[in-house]
Amino acid sequence: MSATDNYRQNKKDQIVKAAAVVFAASGYSGAVIADIAIQARIGKGTVYEYFDSKEDLFFAVFEWYQKKTEKAAIDGIASCGDGASERLKALNESLMGLWAEIKDVFMLVMEFWSASSSTRMRQRFKAAFKQIYDEYRHSVCGLIQEGIDGGEFHPDVKPDAVAAALVGTWDALFLQAWFDDHFDPAKTARDFLVTVIRGLLNKA
Repeated sequence: MSATDNYRQNKKDQIVKAAAVVFAASGYSGAVIADIAIQARIGKGTVYEYFDSKEDLFFAVFEWYQKKTEKAAIDGIASCGDGASERLKALNESLMGLWAEIKDVFMLVMEFWSASSSTRMRQRFKAAFKQIYDEYRHSVCGLIQEGIDGGEFHPDVKPDAVAAALVGTWDALFLQAWFDDHFDPAKTARDFLVTVIRGLLNKA
């Protein structure tokens, strides 16, 4: 990457991170480009050098947010090679460990879900959400299938169903934590996963 390309990428990242703060505080409808420019410490016109519209910038924030959680998932899966159970636990810890980092901007998730039902942005966000959930389910399903193939998990386990339920659980625990400051999503997920893995194990 050339020095110019590197500069532009850094500037774009600066704008996206500033936009994340403003969208989280004001919502999509209430956010204005001028406030995002102030947060990024740049001129309003500079924002439009990198993004054609507020909608495009909002989608870039969505992609930025997703990359943060995706990296945690990849790191979690790769961090432990001692069986499917341990790798599931490592994935769980990586994802739930994000809460302290993302809780201040979790309002963005509500805005992303809202965008998936809006007339103007529905198809763009629905397609993106579908891909994200497909990828998470596929990764978790692969771990469970490894456990079955290796004899660690019971052969009657349905990987697709368990993967979908786990992904839905992680989503829902973050949502509960957002509503309740005293709710600990990491501990709850940890305790829940112990129960799930106990049911998956091949006891024969």
